Order: sequence, then structure tokens, then C-alpha cells
Amino acid sequence: MSKRKEHIRHSAKVTRGPRWKALRMQALDRDGWACVQCGTHKRLECDHIKPVRTHPELAYTLNNLQILCGACHTRKTRIEVGHKPLTPKRQAWRDLLRDMQRNPFEQ
Repeated sequence: MSKRKEHIRHSAKVTRGPRWKALRMQALDRDGWACVQCGTHKRLECDHIKPVRTHPELAYTLNNLQILCGACHTRKTRIEVGHKPLTPKRQAWRDLLRDMQRNPFEQ
């Protein structure tokens, strides 16, 4: 089984039910409803700092959660499952595209 599928399998068991929903709301409030890496308020996701597959005992620990936007969460997950980080040039290009999508009339 690929690392990605294994990751999904572990996280899916945790991110269901009222306990997770309450913990997620606490993390959102704590982090000010913004991505802790880039500061955006769009497409927010609750991320396990230490992955559930390697640290199942921390699955419901608030200190092991952080709020990330979809882009930052994807970047972190890609590295966790074994993909190489993007080159600085490629990352700069993605950041530019993301900024243009956020502010299409500010050029």
C-alpha cells in the first residue's frame, strides 16, 4: 500500500464524529481562524502536526493540531508521504499564482 493511501486510512478514522468536530473548533479558535503558516483565512483545514499513523496517541490532543490552508496542508502532506519538496523556483511560481487568484485586480 502506498504511503498516501496509508495516510488517508489513518486520518479518516480520527476525523469523524462529534469529538473531532469539537476539537477542530477549539483549534480554529486558538489559531484565530487563519493558516498558521501563511495567514490566509480561506480553505482552512485542521492538521495533525505529528501524523496519526506514527503517533496515534496524539490523535485527539489539541497541542498536536494546527490550522493550515489547503495549499500549506498539501505541501506538508506531500513531504510527509515521501515526495520531494518543490524547488524554490517552482514554489515561487505557485505562490505567485495563488496571490493572483486572491487579488485578481491588484497588479
